[in-house]
Amino acid sequence: MNSVSHVNYGLWRHPRDQTHRYTTIDYWVELAQILDRGRFDTFFLADALGLLDTHGGSAAASLRTGTQSPVDDPLLLVSALAAATKDLGFGVTVSTTYEHPYLLARKFTTLDHLTGGRVAWNVVTSQLDSAARNLGLSRQIPHDERYERAEEFLDVVFKLWEGSWEDDAVVRDRANGLYTDPDKVHAIGHEGRYFSVPDAHLSEPSRQRTPLLLQAGGSPRGQRFAGRHAEVVFVAGADAEGIRRSVDAIRASAAGQGRDPDSLEFVSAVSVVVDDTEGGARAKLADYQSYFSVEGALAHYSASTGIDFSAEDLDAVIGHHDTDSNRSLLSMFAAADRAWTLREALAPKTGLGRSRTFVGTPTAVADDIEDWLAASNTQGINLMQVVNPDSFTDFADLVVPELDRRGRLRPRPTEPTTLRRRLHGSDHVRDDHPAARYRRTPRRSDKGAVR
Repeated sequence: MNSVSHVNYGLWRHPRDQTHRYTTIDYWVELAQILDRGRFDTFFLADALGLLDTHGGSAAASLRTGTQSPVDDPLLLVSALAAATKDLGFGVTVSTTYEHPYLLARKFTTLDHLTGGRVAWNVVTSQLDSAARNLGLSRQIPHDERYERAEEFLDVVFKLWEGSWEDDAVVRDRANGLYTDPDKVHAIGHEGRYFSVPDAHLSEPSRQRTPLLLQAGGSPRGQRFAGRHAEVVFVAGADAEGIRRSVDAIRASAAGQGRDPDSLEFVSAVSVVVDDTEGGARAKLADYQSYFSVEGALAHYSASTGIDFSAEDLDAVIGHHDTDSNRSLLSMFAAADRAWTLREALAPKTGLGRSRTFVGTPTAVADDIEDWLAASNTQGINLMQVVNPDSFTDFADLVVPELDRRGRLRPRPTEPTTLRRRLHGSDHVRDDHPAARYRRTPRRSDKGAVR
């Protein structure tokens, strides 16, 4: 996140952590260049639009511990980071609940132009009541209705990205003074329950048109949404078997909605603590754990789930609750094969926070990653930071060469390519994706008409 701390609760206090520099462009450029050199596919930037104020009924705990507060806009980082990197993609979180599709379509088209097609959109519906209060709503929109609104939101942006401008609309004919053929720019004429967008897209087509689509829905409604729209899905679970169940459910949902279920790729969050020796890695983990903030973890978990855990016993079992916040974070523990306590979930003895933690030598970590991918039926990892930039430098310098030796990494692109082509072999969404139905065959209409 564009903040001092996200899920590495309290680790901003570590003497080697540099995240306090998050308000400077140099910090982000240095981090992006480490990832680009380290052959990461995508630099993923999460976001939130409100303070974490569920824990204890105020934002005090999150502010005190630096947990996701303060937080700046991630979208504004991307063009600078793209200019400083060669192959790295950029996945950015923007909410369908508090953005307007007409404006979002232009923002992502602009970034797709400026990055040469290296941008992805993480589609979220938002989960914080504080965001609703400060963005014009008296209360948060109910959980499933947020997804209904998101469905129409995507319908609008797909019309703008895929159907408004024909491929050859931009002529750039200097001799005849014709930049754009107006016959090939079309109003979308959208009139729906939530949005009215009658006119054409503001921007000419970018390399991907529709950015690569990321999503992380874990509730039944979220899984249906992911099965319909997502190309890469973030999946969470208390263990590998729980993640595998989510993967299977989303693939089945995709198939039921007319998509090839094998066209979706799945990644889960893991943390890695690696060193040349096993003892060195264990010592490093113990050092990191000494800075871990349980209060910060509780503040984040409370806000994400909509449940105030401030008075809960850390050794109490996590139960399931229906809330209008992030239901998947509750269900991943409540629906697991064994009972999980708050302490086990948020401050485990063997790791750091809710994500799985792999600790050891490069060979051991690579073994763990391969075993985890096979057991969870996922295709990649979302590497969580522990200490910045060391977590990513260590992974790039120690683990990446071992994964490369095993043939687990994609080759470096030999020429500039889009993020979707890098991951899925094509610049544009597949024919079975909902966005594809808005593609139009280039055609002539009456001179001067805009359709």
